[in-house]
Amino acid sequence: MKIVFAASEVAPFSKTGGLADVAAALPDALARRGHEVMVITPLYGSIDRRHHGIWPTPVRVFDTPVHERILESGVRVIFIEHGGFFDRPGYYGDAGGDYPDNAHRFTFFSRRLLPVADALGFGPVDILHLNDWQTGIAALELARQRGLRPGFTRSVFTIHNMGYQGIFDKRVVEELQLGWDAFTPQGMEFYDRVNFLKTGIAFADWITTVSPTYAREIQTPEHGFGLDGFIRSRADRLVGILNGVDYAAWNPETDRHLPARYGPDDLAGKAICRQRLCEELGIEDRPGAMLVGVVSRLAGQKGIHLLVDAIPALMERNVNLAILGSGEPHYVEGLEGAKRYHQKRIGLYIGYDEGLAHRIEAGADAFLMPSIYEPCGLNQMYSLKYGTVPIVRATGGLADTVVDATVPDSFGTGFTFVDPHPAALVDAVDRALRAFAHPRRWREIQRWGMAQDFSWDASAARYEEVYRAA
Repeated sequence: MKIVFAASEVAPFSKTGGLADVAAALPDALARRGHEVMVITPLYGSIDRRHHGIWPTPVRVFDTPVHERILESGVRVIFIEHGGFFDRPGYYGDAGGDYPDNAHRFTFFSRRLLPVADALGFGPVDILHLNDWQTGIAALELARQRGLRPGFTRSVFTIHNMGYQGIFDKRVVEELQLGWDAFTPQGMEFYDRVNFLKTGIAFADWITTVSPTYAREIQTPEHGFGLDGFIRSRADRLVGILNGVDYAAWNPETDRHLPARYGPDDLAGKAICRQRLCEELGIEDRPGAMLVGVVSRLAGQKGIHLLVDAIPALMERNVNLAILGSGEPHYVEGLEGAKRYHQKRIGLYIGYDEGLAHRIEAGADAFLMPSIYEPCGLNQMYSLKYGTVPIVRATGGLADTVVDATVPDSFGTGFTFVDPHPAALVDAVDRALRAFAHPRRWREIQRWGMAQDFSWDASAARYEEVYRAA
């Protein structure tokens, strides 16, 4: 098949979260399975063109310059340039909030996807794979063009996070010539405003989201963010497919960021990683202490308030914390306050450092993810591969990937809790501590986790099924 994969960010060129990782790994996996894949993304001003080997093409579409980089897998990554829209410090906003013209920016992007593919000779396109609200208008545009294009292009729309919907004043209907015929409860209208995520859901041929449990959760008021009823109306075209892991980048046997490498048959290198991590973050490596890692956006969705509120109880136990993240100021202040009070027991880095993220995954004994909701999550799957036992709230992809090991002799791979309350988090840590006190039991849990396979190939096969259905 010929597949155009459209995303507002693609690693390593642009990244704010998991979408960028998916937009890099899934097209690569599809190409390895024999498909022709073109990825299209904006050319942001922050992208170093020379460093990434991105060069202009002779093609201009509606007077829009187009740039290209061909990956080793054969995937063509196409960058759409627009100085006014994309040459800015941020992708979606800055310190003052979201850019006020985001509807215009990403409608421009959406309307150039198929014309760019056509102009570059990539056709006829079989599948237009769209991702999140930034590409929602493309589903509407394709639905309107049905029968006017060569071939039988069909659209698949992936929801990575229902919490981000791209909602704008209805005046953009006329400003962007979206057509009032689509401004209906069955289309883009949402409480008398325009909702780009809802537009993608309404007009795509098939809809996917990034884990089976999250596909069920978004059909409930708790996780549907006002669209649960609308999602239920399209449930016959909704599929949950778990994201995969790029084991070329996340593998303790080959990880270039680690001071020592290791595998499931020899964990000696993990002890070295732990020691060096404690030194790097100024943590006192006390005898018998369980080092718990956290790498997260510091936001309510990630359950950081549960962690902040649980820290006093955790400090009463033989637990140390290694935390990396950035986000909302009140969570930063809460963690910095805890760090000042527990200098030797909490290592804290505010910001993001790719190497440190890898070293926390390798050096920690356990990894905490107390998310209020988590469409898929990747860190718990990294943790399993690194022999770092995950402690997670059982929601979304966390529920799909971590098996509770509380029952002795079970094939559990981590520890889970359900109640979004600090006491439930502490209880899960207590259960982990009891297992940690018995090295043979802990080693069993580590090895079962390291034996799990969440590679992209299985996920790509599921997407192939959806493409064929479309």
